[in-house]
Amino acid sequence: MVVSAARRLLNELRAQIVQGATSPPDPALLSPLAIRERLGAHLQQESSPSIRGAVNATGIILHTGLGRAVLSEKAVEAICEVSKGYCSLAIDIETGRRGHRDAHLEGLLCALTGAEAATIVNNNAAATMLILNTLAKGKEVIVSRGQLIEIGGSFRMPEVMQASGALLREVGTTNKTHLSDYASAINENTAALMRVHQSNYRIIGFAEEPPLEELVGLARKHNLPLIDDLGSGALVDLREFGLAPEPLVQHSIKAGVEVACFSGDKLIGGPQAGIIVGRAPTIEKIRKNPLARALRVDKLTIAAMEATLRLFLNRERLAQDHPTYRMLCLTPKELHRRAGRVARRLRAAASAAADIQVLDDFSQAGSGSLPTQMIPTRILAVKPKALSSEGLAKALRHNSPPIFTRIHNDAVCLDFRTIRPEEDRLVQEALLRLLKGGTAND
Repeated sequence: MVVSAARRLLNELRAQIVQGATSPPDPALLSPLAIRERLGAHLQQESSPSIRGAVNATGIILHTGLGRAVLSEKAVEAICEVSKGYCSLAIDIETGRRGHRDAHLEGLLCALTGAEAATIVNNNAAATMLILNTLAKGKEVIVSRGQLIEIGGSFRMPEVMQASGALLREVGTTNKTHLSDYASAINENTAALMRVHQSNYRIIGFAEEPPLEELVGLARKHNLPLIDDLGSGALVDLREFGLAPEPLVQHSIKAGVEVACFSGDKLIGGPQAGIIVGRAPTIEKIRKNPLARALRVDKLTIAAMEATLRLFLNRERLAQDHPTYRMLCLTPKELHRRAGRVARRLRAAASAAADIQVLDDFSQAGSGSLPTQMIPTRILAVKPKALSSEGLAKALRHNSPPIFTRIHNDAVCLDFRTIRPEEDRLVQEALLRLLKGGTAND
């Protein structure tokens, strides 16, 4: 390892010398001591885990790049419990025989959504593909043109449908699709109607689409299933928290959809997963699809998801016990208090090194959830004088743990909505050290 790292480092140094051939290199950077120190840093980096805990100061609550939802304490405890030894993942304690891993979640999901049955796979794209492959392989699925979404990672509904083996039949226009458009498209090769939540965008103004209940009625008239891809998925009415509403899973089930799917790591706030709920015969067909085994989740996901779902049984404590809803509910007044406290300490110790202000701004839910909702917040805006804002942001990312920020108006902005209270001092100390000319890990 040492020899390999030394060779790579020397090659890097030679390349730097060649690239800067017009000016002689600094001899101090090429001394045996300097090379040894850099080699030590290389080896330290290579022997450290590449995925690490981080501080999210971006203000995006469900940040895809930073792992989306922060798990609750109960979910973390559940993961630790089942990971430190054997567990009852797929065995019936009563009979001692093989059981089904869905048993740990199905009762909870049915109680929370009103569905007859439920299953879980590794993400919502997988859930969509599995449903389509089970119910519509080789046949047409009718979808509104305005719902042919693309979200992060180039996830495109037409391509997912193609991968599932189903045939896309798009109807209507980008902004308007009528019930009659669906009705006119139904033929002998139609396998299902499908509604897709637009997730990370909205069409407003001169726009129209039929209510879910009318789509259910049309599907039933032609003895076809209605598939409802709910995207982020919501188990509580977000208007209770002063936010824009998202489609409720309970509403879809009550309206009579055959099957619905949604993400487990967005508004549910659990681990990455795709949840499928609906009528029992259809869920059983989905379970028997060979793809279901390829897409199934492990014991850690099931343990964390069970603990997360149980939080929704006590609605009065949801904003206290569930990290996602706790962040959504933080008031600008509380955020101002925390940001102001850090600002005062930084000004007292490093006022000559940066302009430091607490400003009004907006947070976002992220990951396609509540795309038009701007949530009032307070940010700490740090405009360094001795280095660029990009340089300070990069140095913060190299901190241990990394601190991720955003840059606006040439200032490094830190949103205390997504910084956990126990991280305030860590952020303060990192900023103070860097503004005084230290390195990220001094």
